[in-house]
Amino acid sequence: MRDLLVGDTLDGYRIEALLARGGMAAIFRAVDEESAETVALKVPHLQYEADVVFYERFRREEEMALRLDHPNLVKAHPPRREKSRVYLIMEYVDGATLAALLDEGGPLPAARALDVARQTCDALAYLHAHGVIHRDVKPGNVLVRRDGQVKLLDLGIAHLDTARRLTISGLSASIGTPDYMAPEQLRGRAGDARVDLYALGTMLYELLTGRLPYAGADWEARARAKRLEEPAPPSALLPGIDPALEAVVMKAIAPAAADRHASAAELLSDLRDPSAAPPRDRALRPARARRRLDPRHVGAALLVAAALGGVGGIAWLSHRRIIETGAESAASRAAATQPRAPAAAGAGAVARPGPGRP
Repeated sequence: MRDLLVGDTLDGYRIEALLARGGMAAIFRAVDEESAETVALKVPHLQYEADVVFYERFRREEEMALRLDHPNLVKAHPPRREKSRVYLIMEYVDGATLAALLDEGGPLPAARALDVARQTCDALAYLHAHGVIHRDVKPGNVLVRRDGQVKLLDLGIAHLDTARRLTISGLSASIGTPDYMAPEQLRGRAGDARVDLYALGTMLYELLTGRLPYAGADWEARARAKRLEEPAPPSALLPGIDPALEAVVMKAIAPAAADRHASAAELLSDLRDPSAAPPRDRALRPARARRRLDPRHVGAALLVAAALGGVGGIAWLSHRRIIETGAESAASRAAATQPRAPAAAGAGAVARPGPGRP
């Protein structure tokens, strides 16, 4: 057995094009030779197919995808025959990722950014109602069709609350893409559904301003800032932003999970009518920021981290073999200043790095 190539046929699916290649799988556009339908195939790399834990996680991803049905989620198709290898059959989406749209045109108009955020949040509310936390919401995992419909994809590291956690050997314990991960995830905690709300808020911030909430030359610097500082408000980059919309964004990306929206349904309500959202309480923000930036507190935190052998926020930075069940990681995005090649339509893998994003 070898990796698939364009022109190959897999169980009656003719491979026409490589759409994306991620750390653990490749996405191909293919044609069902029996029905002539165009589909997308997610096929793991060979080195992972032999991993028992990876196989179980991939099987779980397929089971989740097959039982979910929402207009803003990429649909999965059941196989028509016994598979000769591991792969997932999905609908093919003729469109582009948000990452590609940002690379090509920069920030989106506020109305369009809000529409994308609402559709994505609608998908998250559906997932959460079915016990699924996505854990990798980012521009590279959001497809926009030509008619404007949004499709959230890639349940590869999603967590089902009724299932035990699985970790793939050789990958770090934290999961997600650092710039979109909530602070509690950077500290090595699994978090709850509010990590998806944080990621969506970060994505909306980026759609509106073209930048991420935290400055830094690379994702490591931005991760440090995220653990120690308050995010810069969007108005610092976009002076004309609606204050009500800014309040919604800032609540979604609050460093403390308790300060965020309680649910995707609550965030969706605010996104549908930002003017009706409660005003943001700014009174305690400066004091909180000063406490976070106090060198004595930072130094004390570093000493505690050292005493505990480098656990918490810094543990996830080193790749090591994981020997216990836990959450798995997606490949981190590269430096924000590096150019990114446009992402392919229908891609379900990690997006390539681009300006202002990993």
